[in-house]
Amino acid sequence: MKPWIKKGEWLELSSLSELELPAKLSHQLRQTGGIMQKKGRVMLRLFPDEPIHPMPQWGDIEVLYEDDFCLVVCKPSGMKVHPTEPGEGGTLDHAVAFHYQSTGQACKSRHIHRLDEDTTGPVLYAKNEWAQIMLDRAMRQKEIDRGYVAFVQGRLKQPLGTIDAPIGKDRHHKSRRRVSASGDHAVTHYELLEQFAEAALVRLKLETGRTHQIRVHMSYLGHPLLGDELYGGGRTWINRQALHGESLTFLHPYGKDRISVIAPWPEDFLRLKAELENL
Repeated sequence: MKPWIKKGEWLELSSLSELELPAKLSHQLRQTGGIMQKKGRVMLRLFPDEPIHPMPQWGDIEVLYEDDFCLVVCKPSGMKVHPTEPGEGGTLDHAVAFHYQSTGQACKSRHIHRLDEDTTGPVLYAKNEWAQIMLDRAMRQKEIDRGYVAFVQGRLKQPLGTIDAPIGKDRHHKSRRRVSASGDHAVTHYELLEQFAEAALVRLKLETGRTHQIRVHMSYLGHPLLGDELYGGGRTWINRQALHGESLTFLHPYGKDRISVIAPWPEDFLRLKAELENL
């Protein structure tokens, strides 16, 4: 890992070739005096003080990884990643803004990906515009790897499998998605970790990132997630969809080191597993 070389609000480099600097951001920095030469070094103002946005609000989140460029926090169940209505509060973005404020960091909340409101697990944030550009690009190029675990109904016939089925909107239900020939390409890989009498624990990897993809695909396979009433899962065992983002791996935008983060299981997952084992 390269040492972080942030000095105040500036990043010091031997030359601009050390950094992939998009043309638009390079032009913006030059226009605002954000690039200067100093004693044979190049100084970039990649860390300007920004108004914290949205309004900081405390939230029960756990920081899993943090440096000058990136932040990974574990999102609890029942919390949206970002507001979906004007004036809405209590989201993960609000909680991250509070974390920045309470630690003396003048950053906007820039999430790189999302999780469903009731899904737990790690969410990646960028602390400046350049890091966001690089991480957004990595997300589009499928270079950010996210692993999930879920409890699903029934007994799986195959211990390994791939679900390759396009997903589109359900015209009969505003919130639902469904497998549809006219939908977007979607691929999910699953692995059986443990089979119980009435349910199974599976690990899942996504090749694509469609809305509700795991929930739709497992329901399509005939094994909806426990607690996922929207897609046919009963709430006998847990009162939310039993889906947890277990791991997040990405290349650091500056150091290019591989960062791997593991999110501990939430309490309701631990209780659910114990109950299923005791059947």
